[in-house]
This record gives sequence, structure tokens and C-alpha cells, in this order.
Amino acid sequence: MNVIYAPRLGIRFELRRAETDLLEFDVVGRSRGFITQYHVHARQSERFEVIEGTLRLVVDGREHLLGPGEAMEVPAGTPHRQLAGDERAGRVRVQVRPAGRTREFIELLAGMRLNRWGYPRLREAIALARFRESRPALPRISSREYVFVDEWDVAAPRESVFAAIADARSYPAWWKPVYREVESDGEPAVGSESRQHFKGRLPYHLRTRSRITRFEPTQAIGAEVEGDLRGTGLWTLTETAGGGTHVRFDWRVHADRRLLRLLTPALRPALRWNHAWAIARAREGLEPYARAAAARVPTTAR
Repeated sequence: MNVIYAPRLGIRFELRRAETDLLEFDVVGRSRGFITQYHVHARQSERFEVIEGTLRLVVDGREHLLGPGEAMEVPAGTPHRQLAGDERAGRVRVQVRPAGRTREFIELLAGMRLNRWGYPRLREAIALARFRESRPALPRISSREYVFVDEWDVAAPRESVFAAIADARSYPAWWKPVYREVESDGEPAVGSESRQHFKGRLPYHLRTRSRITRFEPTQAIGAEVEGDLRGTGLWTLTETAGGGTHVRFDWRVHADRRLLRLLTPALRPALRWNHAWAIARAREGLEPYARAAAARVPTTAR
């Protein structure tokens, strides 16, 4: 059996069958990083069968939780993402029809230079975008719209994580060097507004205004955004088994600034890479900030 290791993605591929019309392999481990993001195979279908553990399969926006012995097929041209259903490592058997260049794609994944969170650097991101078997762009989305879903665990209490995310005025303190300035009308609540100035790795500054549309303490906060970016963002927090916090950020925006409108068709991979870099900075800063905030709270107040 041919085994291809991809440690930065948290998995290994065990190739079982390789034919013209079928490639079958097991994905073993707990996937992480960009491989868990939405993608679409234009000409291939995929069948996922859980052998061990659980699989959270999101197909065209609908989520399915599969356990051992359960299987599901994703038709060609359907946007989907697959994630571990719990904190354990698992084994999922995947069948790709026709095989196409899938094995070459797996070898490309395994040989890529990824950061410690499992996301590619700019050169690798462009190489992935040029590979035709799988692509990150979703169908039925306009050329200037971006859809991102990011998830990670934070070793800090949910109350302190929520407080940091809900109050955008704290962003320059922990989301460095992305957020430069944030002004707000007051404490976070439904209807309150804030104004942000931020910058990623690409050479442009962005300014936005956001209004909170959903405010559920310790659980969820959503906002509408206007300015150089226009769209919606939703943070969802759940408590992990160890007392930490699982963070999910759904970010759906249009690029309204003229420079971004011009860049989007040609540099979509670079703009997605820019988002991944910004989220990596959030991962770095949120946990120590939230842990420090929790430590300052008197024990009797917890």
C-alpha cells in the first residue's frame, strides 16, 4: 500500500486502488488547515465512507454528520467541505470518479510548504488555484464575492473569548498587526456600530463600518459590514470538552473598493491567501489575550 504523509494537514493518505475511472484511498488522522475549506471538483464525484471516528460533511451548505459504516456521495460540481466530526482522529475511505489527476493533486498537497496552521504560502496557493482537479472558488458566487469559513480551538474560557471578539475595540490589542484602529459608539449590543481600519499582507489598507445584528453572550455575534468590504460576518462559539472554546467564523463579503474590484478576477488566490494570513494572526493573538483576561477576573465572579 502506498502511503503519502501530509503532517501539516494532520493526515496521511493510504492509496488502495488506482484505475482510470476510480481512485480509492483512506484519509487517516484529523484534517486541519486549508484542506477543510469549501472546494469543488468540476468533473469528478466523491464518495465518503467513515471507517473509524466521525465525519462532518457539508454539501452545498447543508451539514451531515456521518459515523462508522455510513457513506455519502458528492456529485461533480457541488461545493463541499469535510471536517472531523469530533476531537478524535478517524479513518475515511474516499472514492473519486473518474480518477483524473487526483493522485498528482494529493502528492502536491503533501509536498507543499504550509504554515503551522496548515495554510499555504502565496506561491503554493497560486499553484493550487491553477490545478484544475480541485479549486476553492464556489459556483454561483459573483466574481467579487468571497466566502470564508474558519474554525479553530482556543484554550481559554468561552466568556473571555466572546468578550474579546464582541468588542471590536480590543482588536488592535490582540489581532496584530492586522487591525490598526477601531472606534466604537459604546459597549457591544444589537444595533451598535464600530469603524475599523485594517491591513493584510497585500499592499492596501481597508476601512469598514460594522453594525451588530446578532448578540447572544458567550454563544454568537453577527454583524453587517459596509465600506471597502460589504457583507456579513458571524462568530459562533461552543465549549470544548476540556473547558476551552471552539471558534467558528463565517465571513461573506464583496470587494467594493475599486482596486479590489480590479484585482479580484486575476488575483483571487492571492486575496484568499491574504485572508488566511489575517486569520493566522487572529489564532496567534486571541488565545493569550483571552487567557490573560480570564486570569484578571476574580474567582468568585466566574
